[in-house]
Amino acid sequence: MAETKREIERKYESEDSGLPDLTGVPGVADVLDKGTAELDATYYDTSDLRLAAASVTLRRRTGGSDAGWHLKLPVGPGVRDEIRVPLQDDLPGELAGLVRARVREGQLVPVVRLRSARDIHDLVDAEGRPLAEIGVDRVHAERLFGGKGSTQWTEIEVELADDRDPAFLDKVEKRLRKAGVRPSKSTSKLARALAETKGGHPKRRKASPGEPVTAGDHVLAYIRAQRDAIVALDPAVRLDTEESVHDMRVATRRLRSTFRSFRTVLDREVTDPIADELKWLAGELGVGRDQEVLAERLGAALADLPAGLVDGPVTERLHTWATAGLDGSRRRMLGALDSPRYLTLLDTLDAVVTAPPLRKAAAGKPGKVLPKAVRKDFAKVSALVEEAIEQPPGADRDLALHEARKKAKRTRYAAEAATPALGGPAKDLTKSMKSLQSLLGDHQDSVMARTTLRELSAVAHAAGENTFTYGLLYGREERRSAAVETEVPDAWKTIRVSMAV
Repeated sequence: MAETKREIERKYESEDSGLPDLTGVPGVADVLDKGTAELDATYYDTSDLRLAAASVTLRRRTGGSDAGWHLKLPVGPGVRDEIRVPLQDDLPGELAGLVRARVREGQLVPVVRLRSARDIHDLVDAEGRPLAEIGVDRVHAERLFGGKGSTQWTEIEVELADDRDPAFLDKVEKRLRKAGVRPSKSTSKLARALAETKGGHPKRRKASPGEPVTAGDHVLAYIRAQRDAIVALDPAVRLDTEESVHDMRVATRRLRSTFRSFRTVLDREVTDPIADELKWLAGELGVGRDQEVLAERLGAALADLPAGLVDGPVTERLHTWATAGLDGSRRRMLGALDSPRYLTLLDTLDAVVTAPPLRKAAAGKPGKVLPKAVRKDFAKVSALVEEAIEQPPGADRDLALHEARKKAKRTRYAAEAATPALGGPAKDLTKSMKSLQSLLGDHQDSVMARTTLRELSAVAHAAGENTFTYGLLYGREERRSAAVETEVPDAWKTIRVSMAV
């Protein structure tokens, strides 16, 4: 069974002079000598070092208190999530899945072996509670693949104890610097080993091939960022990290919208099929997610009612509906992420970034090409909003507002892509479209809530239950929807004035 631990640490150069006196660090009452551990770790990667290029490390380590398989995923500077699986001979399937989006069809091979003698010390407070663990590591590294040779060094590693304030590490660093110890130039032992053995460190994928100059450069930079987001979020989705499914789904939608908005920049014969695959992926990610969001809305509305207005087993029936099929929907989503179709989509996105299907307008000036595409999207939103305003309340207006919301989202993403080139006006449009999208999203959620309440009411009625509460909730949603519809004309007028349209 995998265990995830948030690791917050800093590394320092050492000239093998041991650990400086740290008893003067504020908050530290004692420095406890925990002895020496002999650690032996083999690091795995693809032959072209895709994991190392993304600052991801995968190793099998013996020795120490946490022997086993470890996968480290970057979170931020000095912060990583370490997923641990108990020691076994072969790579555990759950860790293989977490790196699949990067490894694809590649093979994982041993690339570096690190053997370390670690002198361990605990910094503790006056009550004996740990503040941080400090290891003085004497490291010997041997290249196993993609080069040859060995290297060795000594470093100091300071890891924050669980649930401690990261600011404590600043206090430790201040004391270390006073003692002449300096931060390490390498982000990890593996990075240093690769750099110091024949073969070198893998070249990291840059955010862009240089400063964007043309319209195509700006569009591709946005596409690249969304492709990177999908790959980076893949492990979080598999681990069921909060908001990860939503964020990955947004990245797929941003990509799909970009392909459709900038058809004068990218050849649609190439991008249209990719957009279809992105729609498929967003759909697979959304299985169960929409029901979960709707359940939260209805649950909050039910909790807001006085107890005397809740007749019958409404809470229980809502819970049953909300949880029905969730396990199956997650299995289906994970199956999609393990499918050849998904991996092919990732390969295709890589190809778009490395060999983009550019059209003539891609070479044009951003200030000329990008506004034209954004204005075209805005015009579509405008037509749909005004059409919805003219419609009488009912299903036709609901549909028109829903379509306007989708186009507002597309316009927002187009403006996001154009913001680095166009600045303030594009940024303002992004904010306006986000506001409109939120307003219309509340309306669509109300439409879906009313549909669900009718269905639940029918089931409850067939079971001989009191349906009063469902009707009450339906009426409240109806009023909420009407309030949004009343608000839309003024909100739209404000947007048009702010955009000088």
